[in-house]
Amino acid sequence: MVNEEQNSTKFGLKGIPALAEELQIARDLYILEYTGGKLHIPTITTKKAVKLIKEAKNKGLNVTCSVAAHHLVLNDEEMGSFDANTKVSPPLRTLKDTKALIKGLKEGVIDIITSDHNPIDIEHKKLEYEKAKFGTIGLESLFGAVNQVLDLDIIVKCLTTNPLKIFNIPSYSIAVGNKANITLFNPDEEYVFNDKHIFSTSKNSVFLNKKLKGKVYGIIANNKSELI
Repeated sequence: MVNEEQNSTKFGLKGIPALAEELQIARDLYILEYTGGKLHIPTITTKKAVKLIKEAKNKGLNVTCSVAAHHLVLNDEEMGSFDANTKVSPPLRTLKDTKALIKGLKEGVIDIITSDHNPIDIEHKKLEYEKAKFGTIGLESLFGAVNQVLDLDIIVKCLTTNPLKIFNIPSYSIAVGNKANITLFNPDEEYVFNDKHIFSTSKNSVFLNKKLKGKVYGIIANNKSELI
């Protein structure tokens, strides 16, 4: 249910070892090295995972990866609240893993930041920790979360430029005559994230009642503008 470490024992919750993730990554990288091609690994969470992918990139393998916003900001201390919103997959790891993930982004080992947005209805989330489903929503809290731990240029690159390039998605520069596709945000606004900031039908956010920095307040897209 949670990361297998000291805290899983302390709180009596069944653990998911980091090894489970790292073995899959190691296997996939071996196959990539043997066959060639291109590989994208989503939502890595451990210090060893960052090391494995860094080594693969240094070998010249065509591999990219992503990390979820909550894995950059939160760690397995959160499970002490027994709030089922902290039950995510992959689980929240240790503080040393969180620091390694942030370093991996700064060094360019990790290419993309995702929200890992996973809405769960109240009937499957507001339960005993053991019975609740895995998952947290993340779209509304993404920028305010990662803006606390990363420089703005890295955030913009890992949310926009890199995903477009990796997945061959057409992009439009900001220029006269081009189609507008712009996000409006304030990187300095600090606030406590609560229900009023959530536009999803599901409210299962791991960031509820947490202080965030930076807020998206509008978009221009599809020939329309929308302010929040």
